[in-house]
Amino acid sequence: MASKGERDFYSDLAGTDVPASEEDYSLEEILAEYGGGREKRLMEAVEQEALEEISPAPEAAPPVPGKKGGPSKQRRSAPPSDTVEKDAGRAPAEEMAPAQQEPEKADLRQELPRPPKPVTLEDVVGSTVDAVMEETVQEPLLRPRRGLFSRKPLVETEELYPPPEPEPEEPAEIDTIGPEPSMGEAAAECRAQAKRRRGPVLPAAVVSLLPVIPMAVEAYGYEITYWTGNAAVQSGVLLACLAAVALLGRQVFARAFTQLARRRCTSDLLAVISLVVMAADCVARLLLPERSAVSCYAPVGCFAMVFAMWGGARESRGLWDTFRMAATDDEPPYLVTETGRGACKQRGSVPGFYTSACSEDSASVWQAALMPVVLAASVVFAGLSSLGQGRGEDFLLNWSAILGAGTTFSLPLCWGLPFSKLARHLHKAGCAVAGWRGAEMISRRRAMVLTDGDLFPPGTIQLNGVKAFGETLPKVYAYAASMARAADCGLQRLFDGLLRGENGTYQRVDDFSFYEEGGYSGTIHGESVLMGTASFMRKMDVRLPGGINLRTGVFLAVDRQLIAVFAVKYQPAENVDFALRMMRRNRITPILAARDPNITPALLKRKFHKGVKVEYPSLTDRVALSEAELDRGMPRALLFREGLLPYAETVVGSRRLCRAVRRAAALSLLGSAAGTLLAFYLVFQEAYNLISPLALLVFLLLWTLPVLITADWAGRY
Repeated sequence: MASKGERDFYSDLAGTDVPASEEDYSLEEILAEYGGGREKRLMEAVEQEALEEISPAPEAAPPVPGKKGGPSKQRRSAPPSDTVEKDAGRAPAEEMAPAQQEPEKADLRQELPRPPKPVTLEDVVGSTVDAVMEETVQEPLLRPRRGLFSRKPLVETEELYPPPEPEPEEPAEIDTIGPEPSMGEAAAECRAQAKRRRGPVLPAAVVSLLPVIPMAVEAYGYEITYWTGNAAVQSGVLLACLAAVALLGRQVFARAFTQLARRRCTSDLLAVISLVVMAADCVARLLLPERSAVSCYAPVGCFAMVFAMWGGARESRGLWDTFRMAATDDEPPYLVTETGRGACKQRGSVPGFYTSACSEDSASVWQAALMPVVLAASVVFAGLSSLGQGRGEDFLLNWSAILGAGTTFSLPLCWGLPFSKLARHLHKAGCAVAGWRGAEMISRRRAMVLTDGDLFPPGTIQLNGVKAFGETLPKVYAYAASMARAADCGLQRLFDGLLRGENGTYQRVDDFSFYEEGGYSGTIHGESVLMGTASFMRKMDVRLPGGINLRTGVFLAVDRQLIAVFAVKYQPAENVDFALRMMRRNRITPILAARDPNITPALLKRKFHKGVKVEYPSLTDRVALSEAELDRGMPRALLFREGLLPYAETVVGSRRLCRAVRRAAALSLLGSAAGTLLAFYLVFQEAYNLISPLALLVFLLLWTLPVLITADWAGRY
């Protein structure tokens, strides 16, 4: 027979009415909603039964003879063991007395088992709960349960997909600093390399001019004995000139094949191939009588080698000037690095400068992408203009003309020449820029972060007078110097001098804050201190005395009471004015990150030329940019002199260098493409009189002239 708890449990199940559509529920939901209540009911029912069973029965009435259910009749019956357990503890004392027991009762007592040990309430409740739970699990339900208690197996209806992989972020542009030599060693190596490369340039140029002179004489209608019309002599002389130039320019060969091993085709490789092809054409003119009676283009190949040697020598010279300036001090005063807003001057550091200086320039990258096209086009065009027309003997002649026209003389000068000019200029100014990488990074944003010390260096901020109100000067100076020191502004040096004059000490400033209105606040010895401009004091409800008209004054208040006024004067420096003008001409935007409340765009226009335009960010940005000056980023440039002028010259010169290199590379590549197409058209039409070696040489020199002018502008500003 089911217990009371089981009856309640099944009655609850029978009363459950859940729609069939809601049969599928998770196990967590079932346990969370119904598990606790069901278990609680079971525990209460079992505990109630246990209490009823072990509770003491009321005292029995005295037995009546002949009545049913008396004590004698109960002892004669065969009680179960559990009944003995219950009655063992409550037997009357008179029944247990041996003197009043009958023999029959004594025999029956001997047959009864010994009373068991007493069972605690916790054991009874635990065993009963376990039995009920096992019954509930094993016995089938009388009616099918629905809803939450349905026995229908759960089916996974939702297909779970793995979480999407995060999109790969674009790798940040980070320079890896490897092992670097010291700046002194790098400068010595670049100096030796510059001397090796510069030495053969002049002899190679003289050798290249030797065949040009008779060609120029012939162009004016004059004839030269043993030269005019003598193919053997001309070919022999040109071949000797090519061999001499190749010997002098062996470093160009080494550099070209080194780049080729890295799978890079540069202008040096084109100059080397052009020289070899023209030498082969000189031999073909001697051995192939069917070849067209046209002079070889050997002078063009010789000058291509000369310009390649010159470009390498100028690049080595620029690196020498850069590294010997960097070797001046192992811990330079300042460096220039890039930030999200523009170039920023920070504390000096040398590691990483060599890595940036030796990075590849933009002109070399462009050449590596387009020079293979020019080389392949020259081969194809030479085949079309010679083999395609049945003139196979002129293949080397046409190839040398087309390849010589495509190997523009200015290609090797695009980077080396402007870089050497800028490096020499910066060396005189006490600066050094880390090659193309450094120049491109600090001039990319076309902006410079300027702080108090850049615009008004030490000595340009002066004190015209002090007026105290109800406080002694030592306290006034101590509070003012402490606030200026906490603000880390340009006024710190001024108030530090005043404090030293009074033999005062700095005070601790707590809860320091900047205000957009032009001032600071802090707590010194429990007193609220305010320091800033007159407008700031008025907005902070500090009463100012009448008749005070100071546009650049500094006011100090304690607990909303004015205690001192400082008349501060800002003197403009000539080099700062020149630097601001230079930045404006080159479209470099100054970002004003000053902490001095008096240094505003309006003050700069009053003190410097009226055309100065600065970017004035919010207070948060100004404080963040000024704090960036204390970091040490990647050294893109090094500064060894104080003031704004060296800083501005570095950034402006870097911008001019990048523009010069890009323009030179664009002009050179355009000239290479134009020369290749024009030479192909002329040799295809067999118009060799229009594309003579002298005419082609003049054409290439004219394309070089704009590059020379552009490179010269990089060091003039």
